[in-house]
Amino acid sequence: MPSRAMYCYTCGSDEEHRSLTVTEKDWLKNRTGRRGVEEFFMCKAPECRNLRTGFNKHPFDPVIRVPLPD
Repeated sequence: MPSRAMYCYTCGSDEEHRSLTVTEKDWLKNRTGRRGVEEFFMCKAPECRNLRTGFNKHPFDPVIRVPLPD
C-alpha cells in the first residue's frame, strides 16, 4: 500500500500516511455512521494512527485513531 507524506494534526509534523485497509474502512464506517470513507488516510507514525483526509488535517473532534489490528 503506497504511502505519502502529509501533515499530521496530532504529531504536529509531516508524517507518512497510508490509505485504510478494507477492515479499517469497515471499522470507520461503523464508528462514524458514514457510508463512504475512501478519502481517509492513517498516520503511520508509531503510536499515532490518527485519521485525516486529503484536504482536511483535523476532520474529527475529538480525533479518531484507528485501533491496532487484533
